Amino acid sequence: MNFDYTAKVLDLKKRLSDFLAKYVYPAEIRYFQQIREGDRWQPVPIVEKLKEEAKRQRLWNLFLPASEYGAGLTNLEYAPLCELMGRSVMAPEIFNCNAPDAGNMETLARYGSQEQKERWLKPLLDGQIRSCFAMTEPEVASSDATNIQSRIVREGDAYVINGHKWWTTGAGDPRCKIAIFMGKTDPSAERHRQQSMILVPMDTPGVTINRTLTVFGYDDAPHGHGEITFKDVRVPASNILVGEGRGFEIAQGRLGPGRIHHCMRLVGLAERALEAMCRRVSSRVAFGRPLSEQGTIRADIANSRIEIEQARLLTLKAAYMMDTAGNKAARAEIAMIKVVAPNMALRVIDRAIQAHGAAGISDDFFLANAWASSRTLRLADGPDEVHREAVAKLELKRW
Repeated sequence: MNFDYTAKVLDLKKRLSDFLAKYVYPAEIRYFQQIREGDRWQPVPIVEKLKEEAKRQRLWNLFLPASEYGAGLTNLEYAPLCELMGRSVMAPEIFNCNAPDAGNMETLARYGSQEQKERWLKPLLDGQIRSCFAMTEPEVASSDATNIQSRIVREGDAYVINGHKWWTTGAGDPRCKIAIFMGKTDPSAERHRQQSMILVPMDTPGVTINRTLTVFGYDDAPHGHGEITFKDVRVPASNILVGEGRGFEIAQGRLGPGRIHHCMRLVGLAERALEAMCRRVSSRVAFGRPLSEQGTIRADIANSRIEIEQARLLTLKAAYMMDTAGNKAARAEIAMIKVVAPNMALRVIDRAIQAHGAAGISDDFFLANAWASSRTLRLADGPDEVHREAVAKLELKRW
């Protein structure tokens, strides 16, 4: 694997790092204050201001490999930039690289018609609107997407949609104008040809956001995770993505890069947690000695560094294989890193929390929120068990 990054990537990495240090980290306290003190479900003023600065500095849409729309970076080139963005909860949106919008933009760029790109992709790329991805359902085990019960039925020049979705991230944002909805168009078809994806404008009659869900008590305003019902929702037939029965194909194309993004952001989050831990233990004294001189603390620091490096290298390998051999050839590495990265981040963050004592579980530090979001990612894009099963199947095929 060749990790000799070009001058372009090294320049982007430096400019992104400088931007974070100058603008993002100093604004984090104001970010949470503005959410608490204003309307929690409206755009956060400090984020909107920094978006304009990110655009001005050409640090915008870095995730898209297609140079027509994004920075033209490979997955391997984008990886260190994504890691930097993962260090702050507000950073990905500032650079228009946040989930689920990034995955939805990739989907539209790869599978959308010209009309769909004009209507939805361009305003998403400009940051004018937001989007959501409606897949998971409360009534079935959605870790097996063939269980999805929602229906997409053709009626003349339209499709009629009925379904019950939840954990639809971004649905609570008033700027969320479009959903990518996954449901069954033909329940009698071959198992992986039953599903389709279709674009549903959020203001379509019959779309109802019932509530926003919490993650360990965090509502993740202003984006939120919506529970949504779709009742007799009628959209034009032209809103279907690619064609009927292509849902799984689209999902695999969408989720590969998205999983890499999640994992690199987790590496960045773990790095920040380790830095916070080292600063904390260097400034606190217990039982007559600095915490940094305690053997158990030093072991925690060493183990954290080892685990971060392992996770980073495996993620970079997966990104390299996606670039050179394709997503299908990299499916084992993608599955492995999807297990490794969240579990690594949870361990590192937990050690940092322990080193901070009671302060670590409060909202005075970023660690509690970081732990909650990292724990979620052992379920998002498929639970650990599904990815372990995929790795085992591929390993057994070799023999």
